[in-house]
Amino acid sequence: MEKKATSNETQLLTSKKDVSGCNEEDDCRENELLIRNPKSALRLVEDGNKVHPSQGDKEEAAPISNGYSGVQSSGPCNGMGGVEDAQCTAPAATTTTTTTTSATCRAEGQQQLMELEDRETWSKKIDFLLSVIGYAVDLGNVWRFPYICYQNGGGAFLIPYTIMAIFGGIPLFYMELALGQYHRNGCISIWRKICPIFKGIGFAICIIDLYVASYYNTIMAWAFYYLVSSFTTELPWTSCTNAWNTGNCTNYFSKDNVSWTLYSISPAEEFYTRQVLQVHRSNGLDDLGGISWQLTLCLLLIFTIVYFSIWKGVKTSGKVVWVTATFPYIILFILLVRGATLPGAWRGVLYYLKPDWQKLLATEVWVDAAAQIFFSLGPGFGVLLAYASYNKFHNNCYQDALVTSTVNCMTSFVSGFVIFTVLGYMAEMRNEDVSEVAKDTGPSLLFITYAEAIANMPASTFFAIIFFLMLLTLGLDSTFAGLEGVITGVLDEFPHVWSKRRELFVLGLIIICFLGSLATLTFGGAYVVKLFEEYATGPAVLTVVFLEAVAVAWFYGITQFCNDVKEMLGFAPGWYWRVCWVAISPIFLLFVTCSFLSNPPELRLFDYNYPYWTTVLGYCIGTSSVICIPIYMVYRLIVTPGTLKERILKSITPETATEIPIGDIRMNAV
Repeated sequence: MEKKATSNETQLLTSKKDVSGCNEEDDCRENELLIRNPKSALRLVEDGNKVHPSQGDKEEAAPISNGYSGVQSSGPCNGMGGVEDAQCTAPAATTTTTTTTSATCRAEGQQQLMELEDRETWSKKIDFLLSVIGYAVDLGNVWRFPYICYQNGGGAFLIPYTIMAIFGGIPLFYMELALGQYHRNGCISIWRKICPIFKGIGFAICIIDLYVASYYNTIMAWAFYYLVSSFTTELPWTSCTNAWNTGNCTNYFSKDNVSWTLYSISPAEEFYTRQVLQVHRSNGLDDLGGISWQLTLCLLLIFTIVYFSIWKGVKTSGKVVWVTATFPYIILFILLVRGATLPGAWRGVLYYLKPDWQKLLATEVWVDAAAQIFFSLGPGFGVLLAYASYNKFHNNCYQDALVTSTVNCMTSFVSGFVIFTVLGYMAEMRNEDVSEVAKDTGPSLLFITYAEAIANMPASTFFAIIFFLMLLTLGLDSTFAGLEGVITGVLDEFPHVWSKRRELFVLGLIIICFLGSLATLTFGGAYVVKLFEEYATGPAVLTVVFLEAVAVAWFYGITQFCNDVKEMLGFAPGWYWRVCWVAISPIFLLFVTCSFLSNPPELRLFDYNYPYWTTVLGYCIGTSSVICIPIYMVYRLIVTPGTLKERILKSITPETATEIPIGDIRMNAV
């Protein structure tokens, strides 16, 4: 007997097995089965053009041209979303039963095909690329890379940075894009198709993303406050005559002869610390003080923008990133040209790039290079998995990985020129060395040093507005991405609850993030932001990605993963990628994690030294996400039936199939 798929374009499947040969151990269906190898079987539902997995004894079958072989079977489909194995109870089924079963199978096939096709995809390839670039290029590219570079040997730092990118960052970036695109699932449910016992990684990722959303958006609220304050003829951080200024305020840019003393504070620093943050009204983490209503309004507006950008999915956020991902490059170019024309700019560039080759012998330089490239590209936050899952199956994610990671690294490098041309100008005006001017790190580099330099340029209002607009757009698309990682993960894991209620779920998520941010909106909120930045994400994300790399390369299998990539792209990854995924990248992650844990940072912000108990608190926050992984492993082993050995084997074996489109047919591959 021969049957054709409805597209009339697929290979005829011919069976030589009679249904009477079925027994209790066989996988039996009325429609054809596609058996790929002795370890996996796939069945084709004729009217639905869909292949479903089956397990059990595999029969000899006639080979067909695409490498699969066809067999016939008979029996009922189950009614679950993922079709499980069914068994024949008796070979002598009546015609009525067979007809009913056939109709049921066809109906289920149609329903499951509709569910598969309901998953939205990017409207255009460029939407995906801009979204990934916007996610990877964030505020850290502007302040962290320039500071790390000059602190670790200037131009010499580019050597360890490039090496770590080639052997650590980019392979992990490529791996996540390939996993997301092939399996088409978010960070939680994808583990059913890879290695179920590691599903706790997905829950850990969601918690980490929520922590990030709780403090990262507060930094954008600071930028928004600056943006609103910039719409004046004279920027408020240029003078010492404001209500928030102290007697130590010294404006060395004034026309009067002003001497800079040890106790002098610039008006830009006082505006940042006393007007925006108001840290003088807090005694530290044990006394955060009240909530700043100005920053609360700024953050509320930011979350409102975020909600209406992502509530409908990637088709809407993919359009928003046309602005948020491209605008920063326009502004960076304008600021680069302006900075290069300032007096003393060459001093800053020289300080930025002058190589100190002795630094290459220091271990911490290589640790900083590895950490910088890792956190810059951003694997481990579930974002790359989520974004790639909305790609077409045969999209060239290999090319995407190379393009977006290269753009990211080049943006960091160019941002260094934007920052250090201005620092050189500041050093020229102060008649100091660049090293004295560049002491500020993190957000202070932007909100104090760079803001002060802008305030003393011609057309300062214009440059202040576009600069803080750039910071906002850099942060927004990173926030879109982080929350999309959570949204896709939860919606894919609980589709029966949230698939038709995305807008409601996103609203609830935004409210949770806003409420979680309240501690960072207090007068001591900057101390909370610093604590979360150092401990809530750093070691936790490193641990998550290390386990992810181990699960994919060692449990799922590097051969199987490379075969998946070949099915998508038409070519298998070469030995370089295989070696990186199996050995180099996990070692890279273990190296950075151990270095961090063996030498935790001593936190200090402004004049506040973090007490020891805050370090313990920081580790507890970081552990609160990673603890999901061992907890789920124990839970999985407990609920899985069988002996301990059987439980372990079942827990590391993929349990759900992945749909693979072949022409007009969709097949499930185990």
